[in-house]
Amino acid sequence: MTPRLRPDLHTIPTYVPRLALPDSIDPIELAGNETTFGPLPSALEAVSAAAAGSNRYQDNRSGELVGALADVLAVPRDRVIAGCGSVSLCHNLALITCGAPTDEVLMAWRSFETYPIAARIAGARVVQVPLADDVHDLDAMAAAVTANTRLVFVCNPNNPTATAVGRAELERFVDAVPPHVLVCIDEAYLEFLRMPDRPDGVEIGRNRPNVVALRTFSKAYGLASLRVGYAVGDPAVIAALHRVHVAFSVGRVAQAAALASLAAPGELRRRTDAVAAERERVRDALCALGYPVPPSQANFLWLGLADEATSFTVAAAEAGIRVADYGEGVRVTIGTPAENDAFLTFAAAWARTAQQCRSA
Repeated sequence: MTPRLRPDLHTIPTYVPRLALPDSIDPIELAGNETTFGPLPSALEAVSAAAAGSNRYQDNRSGELVGALADVLAVPRDRVIAGCGSVSLCHNLALITCGAPTDEVLMAWRSFETYPIAARIAGARVVQVPLADDVHDLDAMAAAVTANTRLVFVCNPNNPTATAVGRAELERFVDAVPPHVLVCIDEAYLEFLRMPDRPDGVEIGRNRPNVVALRTFSKAYGLASLRVGYAVGDPAVIAALHRVHVAFSVGRVAQAAALASLAAPGELRRRTDAVAAERERVRDALCALGYPVPPSQANFLWLGLADEATSFTVAAAEAGIRVADYGEGVRVTIGTPAENDAFLTFAAAWARTAQQCRSA
């Protein structure tokens, strides 16, 4: 007899790993939603110093980091909590808002894969609203809110389509949501935004108790494997997140690296400017080749290839380039100029072959 487990576990989707390649291939890695650059130099120094104290437990509440974040964001400390990446905070937001099978978690789709997983782990119902031209359809999302809605996720910029909505539009949406429904504005790619009406979840939530902003050090700061993110919101929401926080989940090294990274805004800006310039160069080249690529506000591009997405991904893998296949499209992370050039060479060849097959 096997142990008695939750009968609904089969309904919870699992996180899909990257496409496996033969051991003989050292791929150009453009599938993982990471930065190609390593940690900032100052963060590397902090990591080395902090590692020496790894025999001691770290501050469970990440007090020094929370204090530094509060100072940078100009908010009280009780409005900030650190987490094991923003992913863990997504799960915890579902846990503090949902407790019955009738509870609903609303999100755009396609969006970040963690959202439906977090909702179902919390035992809630997933409600997905289709994107409109690869962008959040905020009017449709507002209309989809019901008496059972407990939590709304807005990924802005959106993963995997790289699109973003502006601040005014986002504020209109938040104000259309009932104040008892928690709205999570997930800003994992905030540092790559280059748009006039720049959204800012922290500012939007400053006077709106039902808004919480999520941010991370995994992307622009190059700390993906150290796992440190943070949430900013109303003190009551932050206090609730502390109740479901997994003890000691933000390591000593991660806290030190995040603190050092936070203190290097100039280095970060130079890095993100370089990524933004490369994404525009790569997008222009792809559009010239006939690929459907919406404007990007993130560190990746979305190729809306529909039913050709999987064949594109497989062909890229055979060429030694790993990209992320979503069935209806492909996400391609911006790499180094040399990596991007190799990808564009492949994309040009694939476009010629695909056109020949369509014409045959």
